[in-house]
Amino acid sequence: MLKVLPILLAVIYGLVTYRFSAWNTARELDQKSTELADPTLKRLTDRMAAALDLPRIRVHVYEVEPVNGLAAPDGRIFITRGFYNKYRAGEVSAEEMASVIAHELGHVALGHSRRRMIDFSGQNALRTAMAMVLSRFLPGVGIYVANALTTLLAARLSRSDEYEADAYAAALLHKAGIGVGPQKSLFTKLEALTQSRGGAVPAWLMSHPKTHERIAALEKLETRWKAPGV
Repeated sequence: MLKVLPILLAVIYGLVTYRFSAWNTARELDQKSTELADPTLKRLTDRMAAALDLPRIRVHVYEVEPVNGLAAPDGRIFITRGFYNKYRAGEVSAEEMASVIAHELGHVALGHSRRRMIDFSGQNALRTAMAMVLSRFLPGVGIYVANALTTLLAARLSRSDEYEADAYAAALLHKAGIGVGPQKSLFTKLEALTQSRGGAVPAWLMSHPKTHERIAALEKLETRWKAPGV
């Protein structure tokens, strides 16, 4: 029982930490966001809502400058002020912005926030268990090896979520008559828009897949949809 106790405590710690983080994020979003009111984007979100048989899709603007979109744990969809400013400046088209909204809807629909809570707790337990075992063979180093391995696992799981949300968004955009083209064109812009240096980071450490891999996955979907009888 004593051997299992640290692992159990790690699971509880992970759950509590995730819950607190979600609560803190929701509070900040409440304080720093307003509902988006853009007629052009609304026409596109209304088309997506109709494809989903929903009355409307609510989108909020989060008043921070970094370019990003996010799905809150409570299911709300946000784009940052910095992202919206890029759209207003003509650097991002309305259809490309709609693809961001569709992607975040995918995270909500596929339950990625809930999955992350379970994954986070599991990773804490796994880190603790590996550290206990590895420290016997690698005193003073085992904890660092355990941290590195769980970081790799977290990155892999995150990339899997991104692929799933991409596929959901592609299907929704296709059904709404917007098409997958804006989604692919936005991917080619993201590195410049976010001033990312992703190329300097090994692919297996990145939380998002590489741009060309995301586009290739979308093109596979397009080929499948265009196939006779599909």
